[in-house]
Amino acid sequence: MYDAHDQTAHGQDKLSDLIKDIRFGMFTTHKIQGHLHSRPMTTQNKTIDDDALWFFMSRSGDPVSEFKGDDQVNVSYANPGSDTYVSVSGVAEIVEDAAKKQALWNKAAEAWFKGGVTDPDLALVRVRIEHADYWDVKESKLVQLYKMAEASVTGKPPKMGEHGHIRPH
Repeated sequence: MYDAHDQTAHGQDKLSDLIKDIRFGMFTTHKIQGHLHSRPMTTQNKTIDDDALWFFMSRSGDPVSEFKGDDQVNVSYANPGSDTYVSVSGVAEIVEDAAKKQALWNKAAEAWFKGGVTDPDLALVRVRIEHADYWDVKESKLVQLYKMAEASVTGKPPKMGEHGHIRPH
């Protein structure tokens, strides 16, 4: 379990390891009408070395207009195959950094932004990570079933995997 006393690099490594194989995160913002809205977005950085998640978005799209009104966002990741789940809370902002755009640019992004890395609609979005929770179940499916059956008999919740918190600051 990681808390505010952990070294930042260790938390970044743990978070990178948990999400590196998950292609899409569900990026959640507040709509102007007050409800939450989530949509799948590709995280562009595969390693976290600056306490941030990076995304390419359309400047004219809903996510950008929504976080301009309320910069608190959540990005959640799920890999049911490996029983890994991550929830990241942070602050979203557009960053004007041509070198960072170029460093993160890839063929998949080109499908969305025909003008390439200089497309005027391309927004580089940084989510500065404030807090992350994760659940990483390491037990096999058979062991999980056994622990759930045991819990139903004993009345005590099953203890499976690892749950922790990461606060980079």
